[in-house]
Amino acid sequence: MKSRPLTGTLTALVTPFKNHEVAYRDLEKLVEHQIKGGIDGLVPVGTTGESPTLSHEEHMDVIRAVIASVRGRVPVIAGTGSNSTHEAVELTQHAHAAGADGMLVVTPYYNKPNQEGLFRHYCAVAEATDRPIILYSIPSRCSIEIGVPTMERLRARYSHVRWIKEAGGSVDRVDQLKQAMGKDITVLSGDDVLTLPFMAVGAEGVISVASNLVVREVAQMVRLAAANDYAKAMRIHQQLYPLFKALFIEPNPVPIKTALARAGIIGSAAVRLPLCEMSTANLPILAKALGALRR
Repeated sequence: MKSRPLTGTLTALVTPFKNHEVAYRDLEKLVEHQIKGGIDGLVPVGTTGESPTLSHEEHMDVIRAVIASVRGRVPVIAGTGSNSTHEAVELTQHAHAAGADGMLVVTPYYNKPNQEGLFRHYCAVAEATDRPIILYSIPSRCSIEIGVPTMERLRARYSHVRWIKEAGGSVDRVDQLKQAMGKDITVLSGDDVLTLPFMAVGAEGVISVASNLVVREVAQMVRLAAANDYAKAMRIHQQLYPLFKALFIEPNPVPIKTALARAGIIGSAAVRLPLCEMSTANLPILAKALGALRR
């Protein structure tokens, strides 16, 4: 499989549900919404796709369904992370066999391995495929961060480990990664609201939650920043800022699913326990942010 650039705007896809089951027609509709909006790539079954509450069978079925719907038009990067190395390797192998262009592999959560354990975990995953692996560092959810020296060791050993989704909330962290590895590391923002600051110091795009809904706008903002037109990119950022904030007033993906359902892009805002519907107190905040987009 010929490798394609994994930069620009990649959407962390939600997984639509209906009657407690995956709603595959809604998923196909969402994929078409993404393609028409000019997305650069799709990331199914990450945290936004509620991977923790999908069965292994559902997990792989969603990956296969997205690949089938995309029909090669953009890269598909499958979420294959786990706090069990054996499980992460197995999911990676299955995603490879299904035809995924790459894999997004979150740091092991709850176990809290040290950096050597983290290095060995990612080595095992890297040896399960020769396709691109995007490491995913999100300390707020996993309690650990991928150390820059650990990233350097992995990059030196595996040519297909050169991407990181950085969701630690620190511009300085992007600087550290780029200072250490330069062009040998591709940094993607894991926070919509920090995409422009991250790109200003060397990041090359975003794995976005907001682009589930506002595909064209987020993609245009990122393309303008990549072309160093930060004045125009900032205007889009300022327009989208209330939405970026509103989408995280409750646990992701509850607000984005609510917004997608209100827009008629998916048929239901349903999530799986332990997540639940948005509180009535926060619905007006989301509605106000959505209303501002139409002005």
